[in-house]
Amino acid sequence: MRKEHDFLGELEVSDELYYGVQTLRALENFNITGKRLDRDFIRSMAMVKKACALANMKTGRLDATIGKAIVRAADEIIAGGFVDQFPVDPIQGGAGTSFNMNMNEVLANRGLEILGKPKGSYDIISPNNHCNMAQSTNDSFPTAIKVCAILKSKPLLAALQRLVDELERKAEEYKEILKMGRTHLQDAVPITLGQEMGAYASGVRRGIRRIQSAIAEAHIVNMGATAVGTGLNAEPSYIKDVVDELSAVVGEEFHTADNLIDATNNTDIFADISGGLKVTALVLIKMANDFRLMASGPRCGIGELKLPPRQPGSSIMPGKVNPVIAEVLNQVCYQVVADDLAVTLGVENGQFELNVMEPVIAYNLFNSMCYLKNGVNTFVDKLLIDLQVDREQCQHWLDRSVGIVTALLPHVGYENASMLAKEAYSTGRAIKEIILEKGLLSEADMNHILSPAEMTKPGIAGADILKTHGN
Repeated sequence: MRKEHDFLGELEVSDELYYGVQTLRALENFNITGKRLDRDFIRSMAMVKKACALANMKTGRLDATIGKAIVRAADEIIAGGFVDQFPVDPIQGGAGTSFNMNMNEVLANRGLEILGKPKGSYDIISPNNHCNMAQSTNDSFPTAIKVCAILKSKPLLAALQRLVDELERKAEEYKEILKMGRTHLQDAVPITLGQEMGAYASGVRRGIRRIQSAIAEAHIVNMGATAVGTGLNAEPSYIKDVVDELSAVVGEEFHTADNLIDATNNTDIFADISGGLKVTALVLIKMANDFRLMASGPRCGIGELKLPPRQPGSSIMPGKVNPVIAEVLNQVCYQVVADDLAVTLGVENGQFELNVMEPVIAYNLFNSMCYLKNGVNTFVDKLLIDLQVDREQCQHWLDRSVGIVTALLPHVGYENASMLAKEAYSTGRAIKEIILEKGLLSEADMNHILSPAEMTKPGIAGADILKTHGN
């Protein structure tokens, strides 16, 4: 055991641990979620600390021997090491100070070990004086959130692009499958299944653009702002150098905020990112619900889609298979919407020169990015790739629908169209059958007017027939 102290007193720390007294205080105070810090967030904070050490060495303020030891320790954490040495709860008071000091202590003690010195020799490498040099939690913590959000956006955006690509493949595959469009949950006019799939792809692409736009703003950071944005204890050259070093460490181009005070006390960028996730989730909820409805049945519902069977659907009803993959995407998206509310409240509740609610903002933001990525990949892998269509059922509902009469208006007139619709509803007969019976159109003309190519594009279906007949 070793003894460490802060201004509240002294605590014993196991020599096996790389963290120290301030981390122990956090463990005593914050037993909230029962979860550990996000691993990408740990790596992101280590990247920030590495950039700070490099910049402080460049200004000459940090001794090179100490600085290199800190950089090496940071590199080991960035590579995935020492994860078990970050036990603090993701939700914590203090605006992230607990995590910042947890990182500083691990860097200091690992740095001491690299130099052949015993852990806790803070007169040689100090968590505060060296690992936190020219910094405050108030600039390093939100910068780490931004770095982590950028890192997490890459696999998330890749998952969403996979979804777009697969939907577009389905749009091409199903471009000739005509089916009933529906509005108000009632029959409307025909549409192709390919057009529906293309529309889903378009909505997801819009979500990608929203997220990308918000992530672009995350490259503006407040490093060098220190406590309240005035840059106290940070040299002007450091403020420039630290952003350059961070860009090199992360592999992304970061920029110093024009107004460091604003960038320190406002966290609206996180609301932008979370809002992009939420709106994308709303688009996905609608899409997943449409899939569930089109696959309903299979015998007593709409039954146009055949979702791949992934598990037995009931503990009591033999042979039942449920749309579990669409259901899980729905639930993932509900959680993203809920997380966004927590982020929104966190962003709203900053006061004066700091928003102390950044831990809960980070926790929910990272969860949403992870859940949405996993949910979308699951939907693509377990449902969309092996999706099948019941073409006969699509045609069945189309033939029984009265909605196709809309396409016949220019050819038979409103009165005849109304008569056809009324008779079809009252007798249950197909519109096509009644048209042929009454001799309103030839079978060839009717099939041409009601073909997918004519029914699902702008203009009058069968306009060439009107011209031929002189109308």
